[in-house]
Amino acid sequence: MVSAVFHAPLSPASAAEPDTAPLVRKVASVKPDTVQPVKTASPRMPFDGRTWFMRTVPPLLGLGLLVLLWELVARSTGSGIPAPEETWKAAVELFSDPFYSNGPNDQGIGWNVLSSLQRVGMGFGLAALIGIPVGFAIGRFEFLSRMFNPLISLLRPVSPLAWLPIGLLVFKGANPAAIWTIFICSIWPMIINTAVGVQRVPQDYMNVARVLNLSEWKIATRILLPAVLPYMLTGVRLAVGTAWLVIVAAEMLTGGVGIGFWVWDEWNNLNVAHIIIAIFTIGLVGLLLEFALIKLATAFTYEDVKS
Repeated sequence: MVSAVFHAPLSPASAAEPDTAPLVRKVASVKPDTVQPVKTASPRMPFDGRTWFMRTVPPLLGLGLLVLLWELVARSTGSGIPAPEETWKAAVELFSDPFYSNGPNDQGIGWNVLSSLQRVGMGFGLAALIGIPVGFAIGRFEFLSRMFNPLISLLRPVSPLAWLPIGLLVFKGANPAAIWTIFICSIWPMIINTAVGVQRVPQDYMNVARVLNLSEWKIATRILLPAVLPYMLTGVRLAVGTAWLVIVAAEMLTGGVGIGFWVWDEWNNLNVAHIIIAIFTIGLVGLLLEFALIKLATAFTYEDVKS
């Protein structure tokens, strides 16, 4: 009797429990390679109207303000400055054939820009080959730092064009003199920034190098170079900007083919529209050089590079 009372409540509960054995066998029989992953849609970033507005509208307003002031000056002063519309027509005609050649003194604006870039590249390349190792040595050894710092402080403030007569005297030619001027104005930023970068390497890194008994070559390539790279690329950016500024003035004085000589030649021809076009061309090329170096610095450094 007790047994009947004890088992009666349990029998309905046990009958209500589902039989999960077939389901377990079915799940176990599924092969792993047949299970398809569930594809989830990647979340779409919401459109940021304020960021788009700040990136597009202010620059367009700035350009519009420049054109408006230019138009007012051209129409009200009577100074002979062509209006924006007239300059635009001259630019369309000029850039329709930028690489024509009618002799050494009559070439398109494209050849002149390429000639200036070639001089800048040669002078800048020589400055990098010499300036960066010298900067490493000055920053690494205190004796060299004390030896060369007075010379750098004395020669760095000198205007690059003051070195042009020395180049003409030594090299006996306008083209090598212009390259020499680019070299002498480009070398100082690279020396100074590289030396400062080496001097700011944490002392813990150098202590580890002493403990591991690393050679000077391994210290320079494994420790100093990665740490100094942001400073070095900053010096490169400053040097390229200075070189592009100086080459225009140097070519005005030396002549030949180049954007600086082209500006001076158009002034002699009283073609003010072409001078304005050359100004915008020089600015655009400098902007592209700066943008390329910012991308290079971003790719090879771990720090944020600001324009």
